[in-house]
Amino acid sequence: MRAHWMRRCWTEASMVKGRIAVITDDPGWHGKRLREAFAARSHEAVFLSLTECHLDLDDGAIPIRLPGFEDALPDGVFVRGVPGGTLEQVTFYLDILHGLKALGIPVYNDARAIERTVDKAMTSFVLHLAGIPTPPVWVTGSREEARARITSELALGHSIVTKPLFGSQGVGLRRFSDLTELETLSADQGLFYLQRYVDSGDDSHDFRVFVIAGKAVAAMRRCGITWLNNVHQGARCEPVMLDEILLVRLAEDAVKALDMNYAGVDIIRDRNGRASVLEINSIPAWKGLQSVTQTLIAEHLVDDFLDQAETPAIRSHHHS
Repeated sequence: MRAHWMRRCWTEASMVKGRIAVITDDPGWHGKRLREAFAARSHEAVFLSLTECHLDLDDGAIPIRLPGFEDALPDGVFVRGVPGGTLEQVTFYLDILHGLKALGIPVYNDARAIERTVDKAMTSFVLHLAGIPTPPVWVTGSREEARARITSELALGHSIVTKPLFGSQGVGLRRFSDLTELETLSADQGLFYLQRYVDSGDDSHDFRVFVIAGKAVAAMRRCGITWLNNVHQGARCEPVMLDEILLVRLAEDAVKALDMNYAGVDIIRDRNGRASVLEINSIPAWKGLQSVTQTLIAEHLVDDFLDQAETPAIRSHHHS
């Protein structure tokens, strides 16, 4: 039986209005779209940061305290951002998400999905085990081993890209194409994440496929001004129809392997047309993608979130 602080008192069924915690430090453009989509479905979006949450494990208290939810836990939690910090801080932020799910609150994407994808090493490992095409990756704490691997790859005619284990938007990526560049090789937080560079042709580009509830709903081609194809790094967005079956299937299979509610999947094709998954984002932005697609992504996300939600308040309202 659920504790008393997990129940709401509704005067009339017709007045049911779910309150959704949207986890973000900066609501911005994405928060506005989510708030509007939730409001259109008679739900209130309450923005809050995980830095403001804490545990209260005194008897009778709500065990997880969220600002704006002093009297009852939210009807659902939509994760739009997990703040950075020390290992201890980030672990605690994820503890909050794990705890909310343990209390029966729908969390979208949940902490397990975020843990598997915020960590590029684990993402690569899971994709590799699942047989999803992805560029070769090496992760080590040894500078000597990293140098040896890059040297070996260069001898085979490949470039190597180094990435922060935790990071997004193309920040901190470096490409090594010549032995003379090895003098500048440096670890990121004591680790080297090395990924074989995939040459997409003379016009550098890759694809972002947005997957919701296991299905690709929109895609775009990202054309970089350098070898980096991230929108944050100045890449141009171009529309892509979802009729490229290989891209769609690859994106959907990758998200299934990582067991996620929704994701942004980055896929690249080499000069021979072979596609592979570069990265998967569990908290993807979609402002650039929305600019080149007619699909209303925020509405798709909110509809799926409400379908996934298991609390009686949301289910009785959403399906009434």
